[in-house]
Amino acid sequence: MMSYVIGFMLLLSIGAGSLFMVALEYIAGADWSVPIRRINEFYAASVLFIIVLAVPVLLNLESVFHWAQPEAVNQDKILKWKAPYLDTTFFIVRILVAGGLWSLFYGLLSRNSKTQDLTKDQNLTRKNIVISAVFVPLFAITVSVVSIDWLMSVEPHWFSTIFGVYFFSGSVLASLAIVTYTTVWLKEHGYLHPKMTNDHLYSLGALLFAFINFWAYIAFSQYLLIWYANLPEENFWFIQRWEGGWMVMSLLLIIIHFLVPYSVLLSQPAKMDPKRLKFASLWILFAHVLDLYWLVMPSYHGEQKAGFLTYALEFGFPLAALGLVILIFYFKTKKNNLIPIGDPKLDKSLNFRL
Repeated sequence: MMSYVIGFMLLLSIGAGSLFMVALEYIAGADWSVPIRRINEFYAASVLFIIVLAVPVLLNLESVFHWAQPEAVNQDKILKWKAPYLDTTFFIVRILVAGGLWSLFYGLLSRNSKTQDLTKDQNLTRKNIVISAVFVPLFAITVSVVSIDWLMSVEPHWFSTIFGVYFFSGSVLASLAIVTYTTVWLKEHGYLHPKMTNDHLYSLGALLFAFINFWAYIAFSQYLLIWYANLPEENFWFIQRWEGGWMVMSLLLIIIHFLVPYSVLLSQPAKMDPKRLKFASLWILFAHVLDLYWLVMPSYHGEQKAGFLTYALEFGFPLAALGLVILIFYFKTKKNNLIPIGDPKLDKSLNFRL
């Protein structure tokens, strides 16, 4: 079931991250990203499945989360103190509210964008700017709450005030990676507008590079604050990940999630090189899955020994989640334009040059 949680959070992070990027484009008034906004919109449709996919876990809360076991709470001072928040009913309400809000805002933004393909109405862009301005602060709250609920509370004794930002940075990075790979692939196969150049790809590469650094900054900040304070209710979480085989994985995470993609995308030409962008995107997606695994499994496995096959099978649900995301994207492309042809900024964006 913990493997299912990792797969669920992978789908959620790609869907929510893509929806955030759609809203960010409207708020920032970005021009260059208009031809690829529909790709973000298609991946953002994954948020529509969050509530349904959460049901298997909601039906087995006691077997997934230690805090959902009444006998464990009664014998634990910290869990009693956290009980008003880590309550099963409240937990279910929170994921329903988060999934419902994201679905609502996805529906509004997507409907206006698709309607604009037919009407060319510029007022729909203004409406989406207002909707996005309302969505972003709600997104900041809900994505933090969901990350605390579904990842951090796997170890309910742990305290961290920066975990929500850590998950946000990884989610946006993962969504940028899958959008970048898809954009390069579609461009190479002639599915995007012929006026699109590698200058558009450069902006994607620059964003990937920025969020690689942002993720590393937040990860290091979280570690540094906990190391400096040296409080037992905080440092045991990192100590657990520095014992036995988890120490190797912790070191690998630094290399895989930061050093390799940082090196690949460091130079300016690399940020617009299609081959490097595709490699970096797939690498970052793998790193995100590894990160989710590292967040969840040490609390679940501990020092328990398991065979290679067991560890390999634990990546089954994340792979299935990735397949579902691709399937959602595929069906969206069958019913909608790949480019927002009614957007008033499309011509300007197609002529975007560095």
